[in-house]
Amino acid sequence: MSEAAGIVAAATVSMGATHYAVDIATGPHRFAADEPKSAGGGDAGPSPFGLLLASLGACTAITLRMYAERKHWTLGAIEVRLAYRWQGETPAIERRLTLAGLDAAQRARCAEIAEKTPVTRALKRGIEIRTSVE
Repeated sequence: MSEAAGIVAAATVSMGATHYAVDIATGPHRFAADEPKSAGGGDAGPSPFGLLLASLGACTAITLRMYAERKHWTLGAIEVRLAYRWQGETPAIERRLTLAGLDAAQRARCAEIAEKTPVTRALKRGIEIRTSVE
């Protein structure tokens, strides 16, 4: 896997003998993920869906900060609250933004920009996943 091949990010996930807990490596960063105790895990880290929401929230906050900086807006604290829900047979993600220091028009523009972040677009388009076994 190389940058020349168009790779934006890469990760390796390893599981040992601990029930459901995994070690994640992405770039120089290392962290854990697990299932909650209610699902039989040890709650040693965020759940896979928690990581998905964290990815979307991080991308949203970073993109909004970059946009505000380009516009020379005085954007203070950013909070992105997310929930993954099932609505009947259909999953949905709810995203709520709290943006300090902006007027109503700027907040409305940020809501539009949030719909265009890279991770938002990837999730809304769907992603082909190619699996192989070694």
